[in-house]
Amino acid sequence: MGFQSLPYVVALFAAMLWLLYSFLKTNAFLLVSINSFGCIIEAIYIFFYLLYASKKARIHTVKLLASLNIGLFSLIFLLALFVFNQHRVGIVGWICVAVSVCVFAAPLSIVFKVVRTRSVEFMPFGLSFFLTVSAITWFAYGLFLKDICITLPNVIGFFLGLLQMLLYGLFRNAKPVMEEKNLPEHVINIMMLGFDFQKCASKNETSQDEDKKDVEEDDNMETCVPCELNVEPCTQVNLDTPILVICTP
Repeated sequence: MGFQSLPYVVALFAAMLWLLYSFLKTNAFLLVSINSFGCIIEAIYIFFYLLYASKKARIHTVKLLASLNIGLFSLIFLLALFVFNQHRVGIVGWICVAVSVCVFAAPLSIVFKVVRTRSVEFMPFGLSFFLTVSAITWFAYGLFLKDICITLPNVIGFFLGLLQMLLYGLFRNAKPVMEEKNLPEHVINIMMLGFDFQKCASKNETSQDEDKKDVEEDDNMETCVPCELNVEPCTQVNLDTPILVICTP
């Protein structure tokens, strides 16, 4: 239905990085608990996505997991453990900040969609509200610990949550603007099959004149053998999708 696996893969990658940061930092039980839960939830999301996605989307998701969650994470882990031993907490922390900023900035596409369509269908108020509350809570937690790596991303999350709630208030009663939906993974190939019954009927009439038989027009159409087949395939052909065949006279 047009969903993509990238948000789930990136969210899992962010949770894995924060889990690594919390282990390196020590005495960060809350970071360990919430990001362990995040890893489990995102893994479940990705599992069901792989279960029901098309073959092409499944291969793309596996490539993302292999390159990001296995390849890049292993590289960061090895560099932090063996190369940047003295400054590994700070380096991993700032990497977490960069990834978290990207995660918080991802809903900006939804914000632009709301402004363009004047519809809040894809931006429920509850999600925006709890995003703001979560950002405020984690901002306070990082402020009390004097940890800028926790504080900084949640400042962005706070302002983004406020922006989403503001847009919800502006467009909740507005008349939505209809736009075409683009779902590239769900293409139906349509083939129009048409028979030229006029030519076929004329041939039957000629044979009837020769045999001197008087047959009604309905009987001619029933016994008519199609003599010409016109095929009009659609411009976009995707063999992975079903084909809808329509026969038209």
